[in-house]
Amino acid sequence: MPGEGCAGRFEPEVAWLRQCHADGATIASVCTSAMLMAETGLIDGLDATIHWAYAKSLTQNYPTVRLHPNRSLVVTGVGQSIVMAGGGTSNLDLVLYLIGRFVGLREALDVAKAYLIEWHEAGQQPYASLLASRDVSDAVIARCREWAAEHYTDGSPVAAMTKLSGLPERTFVRRFAKATGLSQLEYAHAVRLEEAKQMLETEDTSVEAIALEVGYEDASFFNRLFRRKVGLTPAQYRRRFGFIRRSLQRDPVDAPG
Repeated sequence: MPGEGCAGRFEPEVAWLRQCHADGATIASVCTSAMLMAETGLIDGLDATIHWAYAKSLTQNYPTVRLHPNRSLVVTGVGQSIVMAGGGTSNLDLVLYLIGRFVGLREALDVAKAYLIEWHEAGQQPYASLLASRDVSDAVIARCREWAAEHYTDGSPVAAMTKLSGLPERTFVRRFAKATGLSQLEYAHAVRLEEAKQMLETEDTSVEAIALEVGYEDASFFNRLFRRKVGLTPAQYRRRFGFIRRSLQRDPVDAPG
């Protein structure tokens, strides 16, 4: 579960992994098994990845690990002896990497073509939610989040939320960051961008019109911000995820395949 570590729960497995590593084996993890890898201590001070939704859990429980939650594949350790894949389907990247490394590049390409595998070249960032799922026990902050969800186009969301909270500004800033993990401005942008992602996935509205609808009068700023936060431009995001809607809306006899 998110938030939980592996301390003391898998001691035989941890000891076995350490021994395998000491014997020269290449060790791989996929998705949340990165938590078990971290428990071994083998990635202390090293680069790592995990499913984006569990990134905070790993850093909280194993703070010495240098986590890269946006990357779908990380190769680390002495002699590149540890290979870590992020989300579930990143295991396909892992498989192709291992085939290419231990068998050959030609064979890896043949497997990719035979099984219709696409490399996650953009990493996990385009798939991740910009708003971490959290249970907010602070009623004041929860009310401000609800306001932001309904008024994300407001021209001054930070000032409006601060006023709504009824708290001194410094107190509100501290409590908001503690509850959400983001500043008020970061949160407002995240809400807007998540709405924009939904529109790009489900509508054919122009990018410029979407930018305006979610609160950005400057479409070029929207494009730059979206690219920085999501890892793709709005047009690229629409091509990647909008095709799912278009494919599912087709009459079955017209669908490719």
